[in-house]
Amino acid sequence: MRAKFFSLGVIILYLGSCTMAPSYSRPEAPVPQQWPSGTAYDAPADPLALPADQMAWRDLIADGRMQKVIDMALQNNRDLRIASLNVERARALYGVQRASLLPAVNASGSWYKKHTPADLSFTGREATSEQYGVDLGIASWEIDFFGRIRSLKDAALSQYLATEQARLSAQIFLVSATAQAYLTLAADRESLHLVASTLEAQKATYNLIRKRYDAGVASELDLRRAQSLMEAARGDVARYTQIVAQDENALNLIAGSPVPPELLPAALDGVIPPKTVSPGLNSETLLNRPDILAAEHRLKAANANIGAARAAFFPRIALTTSFGTASADLSGLFKSGSGTWTFAPFISLPVFDARTWSAYKVTQVEKDLAVAQYEKVIQSAFREVADALAARGAINGRIEAQQSLVDALAEAYRLADLRYEKGLDSYLGVLDAQRSLYGASQGLVGLRLAKTLNLVSMYSVLGGGAH
Repeated sequence: MRAKFFSLGVIILYLGSCTMAPSYSRPEAPVPQQWPSGTAYDAPADPLALPADQMAWRDLIADGRMQKVIDMALQNNRDLRIASLNVERARALYGVQRASLLPAVNASGSWYKKHTPADLSFTGREATSEQYGVDLGIASWEIDFFGRIRSLKDAALSQYLATEQARLSAQIFLVSATAQAYLTLAADRESLHLVASTLEAQKATYNLIRKRYDAGVASELDLRRAQSLMEAARGDVARYTQIVAQDENALNLIAGSPVPPELLPAALDGVIPPKTVSPGLNSETLLNRPDILAAEHRLKAANANIGAARAAFFPRIALTTSFGTASADLSGLFKSGSGTWTFAPFISLPVFDARTWSAYKVTQVEKDLAVAQYEKVIQSAFREVADALAARGAINGRIEAQQSLVDALAEAYRLADLRYEKGLDSYLGVLDAQRSLYGASQGLVGLRLAKTLNLVSMYSVLGGGAH
């Protein structure tokens, strides 16, 4: 009997090894195969640059203090922790669905005792009867002839893999966001140093003109102009003090705990810039981005659900079986001849249920939605990379031009100040030169920050390695 049950199980598992899901094929990427080209995208090639998917974040981030802050974020950030827990949840749900393919075997024991009065007894005498039993069996196991359960298992597997890719995407984003917050803090601290030194210079100039005004050499107009520059610089110091404090708060939030002061940057000049990332030869590298892989796994899940919906049109076969032993006496429970068994197959044939057709239509529409979402993710990724390439191609020229502008304005300020001291010009020329130099210097800090952030952005938009 046991050999028959084993043979039956092997046949059932073999017949249930297929599904009615459509064969899956990856949709064509709705983007050009080559990256954009043109004047805006021209940038010097770095022979040492690695493709993003081959570059771990520690290869990208060269600054030791920034690495420690990113380590803090990877350990303590709550968003990443939520993403990891979602992966564990999806893995458990997949385990539940996969276990549905296997029968649930239960062992049970029973004791039955009944007293019958004389007027209800067939013998005319009262009687007491007992029965003991031990059984091992399967209760209502659905045999997956048409792959319904297997399709649901495949869908759960794809959802789990999509969740895992979403976690990797969240990890890459966290590395990028932490580095960007760190670099932004460094740039704003450098700007704070700039405005603080400007304020000190304006205070010295104001005090000098004040003395000249008291001596009757300078006009009140020059004094008020110098005072306006000093007060403007004082306001900028207060503004950048607030910005730096908010930058630190943002970095602490991303890191998941307060960042020790010794790990915070003093200025952008003191941070080792990230390494250069290669975009690869063509846009096919985008298909390895975790968010695109997650969208493809969701598409595979929708495809598998079609198989489950198709299987709903066919009969369902369930099996209940058990074998054991029974006896009227506890001592005879395991004696020869006390064996019992049951075999109860059950078949349910759908005749008419309008909901089945509607459910099948839903799965087809859900697959079309998944295809559209997959293609949209690819298009968005291509645009992000193209924007990053355009920024990389133009940033060096902008920095060179801005540096030349700062140098020219610094010389203009020196000459204007010299002409004022010799009485050849009014303080208005000094005022204009000072304002122009101040604004250009701040713009140079912003461009240097933009260049550094672009290196981090290239790693992120190309789906860099998360480990």
